[in-house]
Amino acid sequence: MKYAFSTLGVPGRTVEETAALAAEHGFDGVELRAHHEEPMHPGTPTADRAAAVRTFAAAGITVLTVAGYAKVAAAGDDDPVLAELLSLIVLAADLGAAFVRVFPGGGHLPGAEADAHAVRRLAAAAPFAERHGVRILLETHDSHRTGAATGRVLDRVGHPAAGALWDVLHTWLGGESPDDSRQALAGHLGYVQVKDVASATELTPLALGAGVLPLAEAVAAVPPDGWLCWEYEKRWYPDAAELPGQLTRGREHLAQLARQTQAE
Repeated sequence: MKYAFSTLGVPGRTVEETAALAAEHGFDGVELRAHHEEPMHPGTPTADRAAAVRTFAAAGITVLTVAGYAKVAAAGDDDPVLAELLSLIVLAADLGAAFVRVFPGGGHLPGAEADAHAVRRLAAAAPFAERHGVRILLETHDSHRTGAATGRVLDRVGHPAAGALWDVLHTWLGGESPDDSRQALAGHLGYVQVKDVASATELTPLALGAGVLPLAEAVAAVPPDGWLCWEYEKRWYPDAAELPGQLTRGREHLAQLARQTQAE
C-alpha cells in the first residue's frame, strides 16, 4: 500500500515545505490542490513546474494527483469546462502526476441531464488525457456523491482514461455502504481518499480513527499496491488541529488497517 496526503490539509505551503513534510513523515506521495492560492495550478509558469518536479524527485515523493476544480456535470457550455480540464491534464503531465481530480458539480440539474453533461465532457477529454499519460478521476462528491452515481457516468464513458476517486466521506453521507461503493466503482477506481469526522452534521476534520467513518472497510477495497490519500480539510476548517503533527500517526493508522485487512 502507498500513502499520500492532500495539500488541502497544509494550505499555502511551498512545494519545498510539502515535499519535506511528506518525506519526514513517511508518505510516498502528495495530492496537489490545483488552485491559485497554491503554488501549482494551471497558470503556474513552466519553469516553476520543472522546479517542482526536481524538488519532489529529490525528496523521493510522487506527485499522485493534480486536484482540480473542473465541474464536468455542471450546466452551461462545454467549451469552458473542457478548456479547464485540458489545462489540468497538461499540468499533471508536466508534474508527472498519474491523475487529475474533477468534480461532478451537477447542482440541481435533473440527474439524467447532469449525467449527460459529465459523460459527454469526460468522453471528449479522455483521449487527450490518455495521450498525456494521465487518468481523469471523477470524485464521489456533490451531485454524484455515491459510487452508484459516479459509476453510472463512468460506465457510459467507457474509456480507460476516465475513472473514479472514491471519497469515503461522501459515499457515507450518501447512505452507501463501503461494499456497495466498491462494487459500483469496480473497474473504475483510481484510488481512495480517506478522512474522519465526528458525525454527518459535524464535519470538522479529525485524526484518522477518531471519528465515525468506515475506514477499515474502505481500506479493504484498495489493492495491496494501491494508493490511499488522506484529505484533511484544514483549508475549509481553519480551527481544526494542524495537520503536520498528525501525519505520522495517520499514516501508521492506515498501515495498521491495511495489515489487518491483508491478514483476514
